Amino acid sequence: MAAGKEAGKEASGLLREASEGTAPSGEGGSWIPRTFAAVFRSSSFRLSIGESRLEAVTVLALERYAADLPPPSLCTWQRPPAAPWPSYYYDVTLWDGALAERCHLSPELNPLVHSNALRCGARLRVTRCSYVYNEKKMRYGFLCLERLQLLPGEEEEGGPLPPLGPGGREEYSQKPPGPLRGAKVHYLPLWDNEQPCGEIWAQKEPGPGASVDESKLTSLLHLELSWRTKLNVKPLLVRIMHKSRLRYYGKPETKFDIPYQAYFEVADHSGMMSMVLWNALCPEWYNSMKIGTVLLLEQYAVKTSYPFRTHPAPGDLHMQRFSSIEITLNVRDPPTKINIIPEHKVKAEWKLPEVKYQFITRSELDNLPNNHFCDIIGLVQYVGRTERTRKREHGEDFWIYRWVHVIDGTSEQPFILELFATSQPEIFEQIHPMTYLVCTQMRVIRDTAENKSCPIYLTTSNESQIFITGWHKGQPYTKDTKVKNFIQWIKTQKEASHMERMAMGGYYPFPPVPDAFWKYCKNLKVESVLTTIREMEKKIESLHYREHKRIAFPGIISAIRYVSCSNTSQDASEVEPMQITRRSSLQTFVTDNEHNDHVKEGSKRYPQTEEATSMRRSPSVEQQHIETRKGRAKRKIAAVETRDPPETPQSSYFTRSANKRIMLHKQNLLSKNKSQDVKEATQSSKNNKEIADVSVRVQAERMCHNSWESALWAAVKDNLTQHLNYSSVFPESFPCKFNYTHKEFLMQQYNLQAARWKPKECVTNGKMANFESACPPEYYEVAILGINRDIAIDVAFLPVCCPEDSHLFRTEGAPSYAVSHPSDTSCPQETVNKEGHSEIVSLSDEVVKAAADLEKQHVICILDICSLGENKVEVFLNKVYKITDADIAHQT
Repeated sequence: MAAGKEAGKEASGLLREASEGTAPSGEGGSWIPRTFAAVFRSSSFRLSIGESRLEAVTVLALERYAADLPPPSLCTWQRPPAAPWPSYYYDVTLWDGALAERCHLSPELNPLVHSNALRCGARLRVTRCSYVYNEKKMRYGFLCLERLQLLPGEEEEGGPLPPLGPGGREEYSQKPPGPLRGAKVHYLPLWDNEQPCGEIWAQKEPGPGASVDESKLTSLLHLELSWRTKLNVKPLLVRIMHKSRLRYYGKPETKFDIPYQAYFEVADHSGMMSMVLWNALCPEWYNSMKIGTVLLLEQYAVKTSYPFRTHPAPGDLHMQRFSSIEITLNVRDPPTKINIIPEHKVKAEWKLPEVKYQFITRSELDNLPNNHFCDIIGLVQYVGRTERTRKREHGEDFWIYRWVHVIDGTSEQPFILELFATSQPEIFEQIHPMTYLVCTQMRVIRDTAENKSCPIYLTTSNESQIFITGWHKGQPYTKDTKVKNFIQWIKTQKEASHMERMAMGGYYPFPPVPDAFWKYCKNLKVESVLTTIREMEKKIESLHYREHKRIAFPGIISAIRYVSCSNTSQDASEVEPMQITRRSSLQTFVTDNEHNDHVKEGSKRYPQTEEATSMRRSPSVEQQHIETRKGRAKRKIAAVETRDPPETPQSSYFTRSANKRIMLHKQNLLSKNKSQDVKEATQSSKNNKEIADVSVRVQAERMCHNSWESALWAAVKDNLTQHLNYSSVFPESFPCKFNYTHKEFLMQQYNLQAARWKPKECVTNGKMANFESACPPEYYEVAILGINRDIAIDVAFLPVCCPEDSHLFRTEGAPSYAVSHPSDTSCPQETVNKEGHSEIVSLSDEVVKAAADLEKQHVICILDICSLGENKVEVFLNKVYKITDADIAHQT
């Protein structure tokens, strides 16, 4: 009864506060107090807001936490066909221009966060909301958002938004910190569970240090021998040698408030043993327990070791490891006492071992075996965007990772690093080119028996730690000889000689898939090997933000077309991001700059030519608009029209026979001076039809290089039951060259969406189109027909910016591209023909020819799919396998 009276008082108080000086009809006051007043007037505490009263608000923060157990199941006939019970809840902080309020997001709207459609800085209108009392916590409730309208764009520079947290603006309705709904007491990181998140993760500064009574100390060796017979263990003095990432083991039924675990390897003069930090001690001590830190432990527990825990490779191979038991640190049973001993107070007579490493150079990597552990240091050359992969197929938990290239001057080849988040978000999010990177406990991956095309790379382990420039001071590895050698090499280098090779972001198809499909099947352990083309759309649409997947499905390569984005480039200093979308990808054709200029010039002088050309346009003519902003004004700079090629029977693509006829015609033309012929024809002709014929011929000659269509595709494409289009390519798909001026913007662009609003003045006002691409901005649109010939899918293929041997249509002598060497990329290459004369062969010629060789063959296509957020999905064709008897044998 008392709780009910208090709740009633709070509701009345809120209503009274919201009504003071505020008219419910919308006159005066801001949106938040008016909404509170209106929702309390409703008998059901639920409010639907009409169109005339809708107002835009801004998202300041998104916070995630574990959901409670679902309610008891209803009878089968009563159970509604609802979505599965959510694993996590979300709280959303809204800003109405004057006040901020933390609200709960109805679980039905969770997919908006999963796709990053609802994000910090986004503008929205609330169309339905309710007031809900937290039945797990007394004396307060919260506003629940039930229906939203997302608005395009984000908060502009109309004034800085209020900071949140200590010192920032208070919320309109006073509530205790922490999650609004249920019994949880802390928030989780927005995109994974293993990173420290929130103010509870403090870092203790080393104090004066506790006095150490050496007569009462015990050793790890003595502890292992006597722990079963001792009721009270003696204090331990140890040094931290290795540190693991955090592990979150929370589930809806978990009773612990902070279900975290982290383990360390600690050592003294007698050997090394595992130490486990549990639950509430993790936020208190995890960030303070660094490699090399000396600890004085009292009132700890000793237990039998967990048998399935991984162990780091010791830097000192002669150190004894005690693996039968582990030290356990808890807040109770018993409550552990932890003291950090400052390094300057550590005495030599304690004989604590120094931290040792196993640094290698890039020249030594080629000789190391698979699964060997090592440490590396180098200069960052390339940083990929942060992506996520699911821990379980249908779960909501993800691993976060990114790819990084590092050089150390001992080899032309870089270290290729697969960096998973190591519970060091302040370092992981700040990796950028031209910084010095140290990675410890990296594992060598070289599976030459299974994939001869895959280069050696390194991946993080549970005990890996990463450090960048600004974090090296005081680290134990600074004394290592190879680290000193690297620093000496860096001093001999000039920054300008490396800047041209520095790049960030873009599509990065690594590691390469195996060279045979049966090997690809062997490596898969979770997902089913093959996906039907009918399931493709559902899989792609189910992606979460920055989730990356590889999908294999059978099909027939039916058509391919080369697309160059360079014909839409403008002044980089003024151009905003441009989305390159082809909605009718196999019904239209993109001409290059030279031909567009030729038609444009001809159309100015010959109006009838323009009229004839416009009649040949596809009914769904596309336009790519490039907008630039000066201050707050925007203006259209250019619109590049995508036009069909000259009229051809039923299709904008050529069949193989037609292709050969045009090639023969081209060879005849090449024996003459083609440019002179075109010039003479243009100057001497007084008939517009002749001018149009010249344009048609030039365009046809170009088209035979840049596109191909099978006879099968021409026969079935108009009778498909479903035609999926995922050939859109976005600016984020191309890596861009790094520059210091926009460093902060680039790091923000290629990290995950922030969980809290960052004021505009703290972010470089850059746009993706402002940055020079690190590789040619070109790709292919590929049509893949299902093996039952009733469904097709259009996807993109990016031949540039990929590691060697990861190309889809690899032909002998074709040029290769690598993101770590963007300045070396070039489209054409010089070859020698049968007559001994050199000729220039373009990459597009090679790719189209290789695609044509697969006509009517059943193949296995490997797709790389990734959700970029905001309804943008990147779908790239990674590999095509020809089906062999070995593949069939391994599948049966």
